[in-house]
Order: sequence, then structure tokens, then C-alpha cells
Amino acid sequence: MVVDQLSENDTDRLFQAFSDATRRDIVRRVSSAPSSVSGLAALYAMSFAAVQKHVAVLERASLVTKEKRGREQVVRANHEGLQRARQLLDEYEAIWRERSSRIADILAEETEQLGDALP
Repeated sequence: MVVDQLSENDTDRLFQAFSDATRRDIVRRVSSAPSSVSGLAALYAMSFAAVQKHVAVLERASLVTKEKRGREQVVRANHEGLQRARQLLDEYEAIWRERSSRIADILAEETEQLGDALP
């Protein structure tokens, strides 16, 4: 299970990275095609430095990689990191679906028992 493989810090970094709309948009964009940090900065109403900070958060979470190409830094999606994040979310979804199913079963039993107890 990915949940067991990732440290608490790794999991926190993933959720922190995805908690911001700009960072989610950057991941979406660079998943389609690599982009320079300056190219990304031109897309948002924020400073170049702010976009660099967003990219750094994504990089720490292993969702993107940065490669220096001349004077530019090219940002690419890290597909292994994105796959790990997807597996983590899938596992959490499975946990919550199982819990919801158990709650539904308990409620069905309670309803059945109430129905049997009525005259």
C-alpha cells in the first residue's frame, strides 16, 4: 500500500502541494507540456518569485522536476510522483468507501431490527 510506503512528511507535502489552486493548475499545465518558470509566471497575476515558490512546493512533493536549460528553468511533470499521489488518493477512497459501506450495513440492520420490534 502506498499509504504505508509514504512517510507522514511525504504525505503532508503531497496534500500541501495540492491544497492550492495555482499549484494544481501548474501540475495540469506541465502534465501536458513542459514549461519554463518564466512561461508559467506569465500566466498568473503574481510575481515570478511567487511562481518559483509554487514550483518549489511541487518539486518538494515530487510532483514536478526542474531542469536548467541555459538561462531558463524548465518544469516537467514527474509522472512517477503523480502516480504515487494517485495511488495514495485511490487508497484513501477505498478506505472511505469501505467505511461508508459498513455504516450503511449497520443502518440497514438497525432499520430491520426496528421493523421486527414493531407490533
